[in-house]
Amino acid sequence: MRVVVHGWERVLRYRDGALVEVLGPGAHRRPRWRTRWERVDTRPRSVVLSAQEVATAEGLSVRCSLVADVAVVDPQRWIEAVQDADDLVHVTLQLGLRDAVTSRGYDDLLAARAGLGEEVRALVADPLAEVGAVCRRAALRDLSAPAEVRQAAAEAVTARALGLASLERARAEVAATRALANAARLVAGSPGLLELRTLQAVEASGGTVVLHGAGAPAEGPAR
Repeated sequence: MRVVVHGWERVLRYRDGALVEVLGPGAHRRPRWRTRWERVDTRPRSVVLSAQEVATAEGLSVRCSLVADVAVVDPQRWIEAVQDADDLVHVTLQLGLRDAVTSRGYDDLLAARAGLGEEVRALVADPLAEVGAVCRRAALRDLSAPAEVRQAAAEAVTARALGLASLERARAEVAATRALANAARLVAGSPGLLELRTLQAVEASGGTVVLHGAGAPAEGPAR
């Protein structure tokens, strides 16, 4: 019997229920009698976990989904370790995602979102190795909290922004008050400064000054 094996696969040859050999890429001739063949695709496959409800460390329910690239590295284990290796991979990734989420609070989860996939990959490494597979990449696709939690988070951000704005206004008012106090002290110590400032203001506005005896100058209507 002629058996052709593609570059991305391996073929396991069993005789009387026992593994005889693993065929690599190329054309092979083997006897058909009492022989069973198992083809294993070794190309990376994308495993998508749909959105699922997971509780955080404080008991908050969040919806999260994951995508991972998994490849077979040991064809014999992939065939012999479990009845359905693909199903085991899916379950293992689900459990890894749950472990990564439940160990964190919601705020910590948001902060660590970018690296969560790498943590899941580390958590599933040993279970997948038992079935001859490896997770080459994992990434969180989506992470969302209930609407009331998102609203509360938005309100908290708004409150912080309003608080910062109020603080800046208070600082500006304090600075203006200090400037007025300094000006008042200067005028009290040097009365001539007030007359000089008055003359500067009149000159800038194009008005006239009427002197009443020895008193202070007064601003008249513009000509």
